[in-house]
Amino acid sequence: MPTAQAMMKKQLSLVLLLLAFFCLSADRSIAQSKKPDTVSTEDVQFTSIPTAADSLALRRAKLATDSAAKHAQAITQAVANGKSVPGVTIVKAEIPKTLWQIFIEGFLGGLLAVTMPCIYPLLPLTVSFFTKKAGSRAKGISQSLLYGLSIIAIYVGLGMLISILFGASALNDLATNGIFNMFFFLLLVVFGISFLGAFEITLPSSLANKLDANSDKGGLTGIFFMAATLVVVSFSCTGPIIGSLLVEAASKGERSGPAIGMLGFSIALAIPFVIFALFPSALKSLPKSGGWLNSIKVFLGFIELAFALKFLSNVDLAYHWNWFDREIFLSLWIAIGILMVLYLLGKLKFPHDSDVPFISIPRIFISIIVLSFVVYMIPGLWGAPLKSISAFLPPPATQDFNLYNLQLSGGNTRPTADISSIGPKKYEEGFTRAKVMDLDGWYDYDQALAVSKITRKPILLDFTGWNCVNCRKMENNVWSNAEVHKLLKNEYVLVEAYVDDKKVELEKDQQYISSFSGKKITLLGAKWSDIQAARFNSNSQPDYIILDSNGNEFKDKNGALIIPRQGADYNPDNYIKFLQAGLAEYKKNNGSN
Repeated sequence: MPTAQAMMKKQLSLVLLLLAFFCLSADRSIAQSKKPDTVSTEDVQFTSIPTAADSLALRRAKLATDSAAKHAQAITQAVANGKSVPGVTIVKAEIPKTLWQIFIEGFLGGLLAVTMPCIYPLLPLTVSFFTKKAGSRAKGISQSLLYGLSIIAIYVGLGMLISILFGASALNDLATNGIFNMFFFLLLVVFGISFLGAFEITLPSSLANKLDANSDKGGLTGIFFMAATLVVVSFSCTGPIIGSLLVEAASKGERSGPAIGMLGFSIALAIPFVIFALFPSALKSLPKSGGWLNSIKVFLGFIELAFALKFLSNVDLAYHWNWFDREIFLSLWIAIGILMVLYLLGKLKFPHDSDVPFISIPRIFISIIVLSFVVYMIPGLWGAPLKSISAFLPPPATQDFNLYNLQLSGGNTRPTADISSIGPKKYEEGFTRAKVMDLDGWYDYDQALAVSKITRKPILLDFTGWNCVNCRKMENNVWSNAEVHKLLKNEYVLVEAYVDDKKVELEKDQQYISSFSGKKITLLGAKWSDIQAARFNSNSQPDYIILDSNGNEFKDKNGALIIPRQGADYNPDNYIKFLQAGLAEYKKNNGSN
């Protein structure tokens, strides 16, 4: 007969194999087929630059142009050879969140879950159960390890289930889908109200009873069902946290995001049970359960409510409801922040709160941090850029009164060619809330080409989105730079391509069946999304592409890009070099203006 220790080793190996299978499956991605770039350079016409003998001014212009052209060529060679150019950073379009970021967020969420009233008091009970039932310290440690691994396997399995149910393509659509965003908003509001103490979200008690009955079985099966019982019983506390994590991970379009998020969450949740099983005496150093546990829960409830507003803002922008402006968003965040401070100082109480006889030092410091954040947001009601949180706010153009825009306007525009023959801007009425400072953006591709030919300016094609966090951060932190703003305003034809717009319809004669996706394209946002995927093999935003007046990218004789496409790079100096290189290449091929 095998010994008990041998049996435990076999059980531990089985759980480890199960966990490895979950992690490998979660990280497996489906290869996406890519279509080749369909840009044609046959129609490109080059205009010769006047000779240096014409005038001293032309000689200086030629030297400046040649220098910038050499700089652009150096960038191309660096990209081709995998080398770097001093002072230049080439950034490709980036994914909103990496799997590591999702994992870390899940891990932090798990640490918060440990401090919830439904889990924290169970720590000493569970650890003492294992140490007493096992009979020996070694067996108690091995059973605790199995318990922790079972918790991880259950939560990772939940994350995988979310990925399987939605699939890769559906996950990519969640970030801009109106129904899902509204559902997420309502879901997080319910979670927030639950944490404030209005009610508890629990799973059926019959499920918990069945799992608890099965936990009496011996061996691996009993330990696994003990872990499952913990998951079900603690759902009223962990549900809102894992719900928020799954919403955030799923809406980023990463197929394995939910599973990775749950991996981080479950590891953080399981670690305390294993550590205190290894060192039972450390349980004495834990703070006693009390009202502070519910205070953490209420504090998270406020954060859930603030987080929910972002999803409501997404729907409002994409569908042009126009009733959730920037100052309204900020006002709600400021109000929530003030209520958090009042709660921390004991001036506001909820149903399950205990009396606060005195204000502890941690409460004072947290109150100072929250109140400082509230004070920081207040100037935003009058247009202050609030760069540290600008990525999460509605665009500044949604604000009724903006003193900051008034300061940027005027004295920065050079005379340009007459473009009255182009006619009124197409689709402009649908993007009044998308205006970036006083920049003159275009929303129709053909019109932008015509403007570029008349004004003899290159085109900056900006693939952006209403719900693109990195796009807002670029606009508020980089485009607000004086030199960047000057280049965009005076030297480029700016095309704003909102790929997630759900409202603006194409004219009937402009609607078509996409050769890339096979879908009928009826909306302007769908058209831009189709162009980005079919022509530029990209689907992430922001994506900045410099084109000539014929709509072609600048390439050398070997077909390599001279001006590589740019993604989110928050260093204004790098963005200035990107714009200057594109301008120099345009002048090289079209003559100095």
